Amino acid sequence: MNTAEHTEGNQGRTQLALGTLALGAFVIGTAELVIVGILNLIAKDTGVSVGTAGLLVTAYALGICIGGPLLTAVTIRLGRHLLLWSALSVFLVGNLLAAVTTSFGALIVARVITGAIHGLFIGVASALAAHLVPAGQQGRAVAMVFGGIAVSTVIGVPLGTLVGNAIGWQATFVGIVALGALALVATFAFVPRIGLTGPTGLGSQARHAFAPRVLAQLGVGLLLLGGQFAAFTYLASYLEDVTGISGGAISAFLLVYGIASAIGVFGGGRFADRGAATTLVVANVALALILTALHYVGDNPALTAVALAVWGLVGFGLVPSFQLRVITLAGPGGDLAATLGASAVNAGIAGGAAAGGWAVEAHGVDSVFVLALIVMVVALPATWAATRLRPAPAEPDGTAGRAAPVADPVADSI
Repeated sequence: MNTAEHTEGNQGRTQLALGTLALGAFVIGTAELVIVGILNLIAKDTGVSVGTAGLLVTAYALGICIGGPLLTAVTIRLGRHLLLWSALSVFLVGNLLAAVTTSFGALIVARVITGAIHGLFIGVASALAAHLVPAGQQGRAVAMVFGGIAVSTVIGVPLGTLVGNAIGWQATFVGIVALGALALVATFAFVPRIGLTGPTGLGSQARHAFAPRVLAQLGVGLLLLGGQFAAFTYLASYLEDVTGISGGAISAFLLVYGIASAIGVFGGGRFADRGAATTLVVANVALALILTALHYVGDNPALTAVALAVWGLVGFGLVPSFQLRVITLAGPGGDLAATLGASAVNAGIAGGAAAGGWAVEAHGVDSVFVLALIVMVVALPATWAATRLRPAPAEPDGTAGRAAPVADPVADSI
């Protein structure tokens, strides 16, 4: 085999590995969000109110925010390949429990477990994806993982909801288990047997992962995602009350947003490779403009649809840049820091939804875009300042281990 054929073969294997990681993320993203579409069915069968059933969403989010980093900390000495298939195996067990139980308490436990695995898997998968490719392609590799989650909102969640309403909510979890089993087999077949990608000592990992520069970047991500979800959580109500549409038309508008989000994540990987820090600043400014536009054109369905599409492209297009910056700034602590990115995103979503709820109750649903705009304006100086943050130096004993931190060529020139 000549050099060109060997290189092409390596690229092919890398793409299969990245596709497998994306498939795992797709399954996990579906499991996270499909619960919203079958919540009323679960409430009826388990004998609780819909409001109480909503705790299943909270339990999963807490699993991601708290359980993900904790699981990563206690498994830091395990090889990445071993950790991936182990995480998927536990994820299957958790969803199988959800499929066979009619106890609401057991469902809560299952959601906490699978939420923690979600945080662990996304962190390990995104760090591993960045490790598999050459310098300059890490953003696109990370985008493959988050793209799997984005596609799940467009395909997995609607299909899971359809199955749940047609056959029963347990069937939705059975479908997730089946897809998860496929992802598990693909992980064995296509993901390289990579061992440790960073220092094995938890102290060393934590020292870099919780460094001020990383925490500052996590704060930026929390603001950028939290501000968006202060408005997005109540988008359906906004479309009904302000835009004047209802029923299937609302679903169509949300589909436009979902498709644009998926495209944005994949496209955002290329911008992350060109300059992740600067991409976040540009996205922050663009989001402020888009949210302003939505506040003023909300009563025009056509303009609202266009604005939603642009919002999806930009709002989720920034995610690969955010995750790449977190991993890069942590340097040798990138494996642990990768799970903190998911925690920050989910904390932002939870906080944004709560703040948006307050705004709706106090000032009406049309106020959520004003609130989101305020958050984006507040975030902008922090996003700009974060461009000057620099990665951690390599460990003196050479235990940096994982792929060298990715330089941000645009930020480095500022």
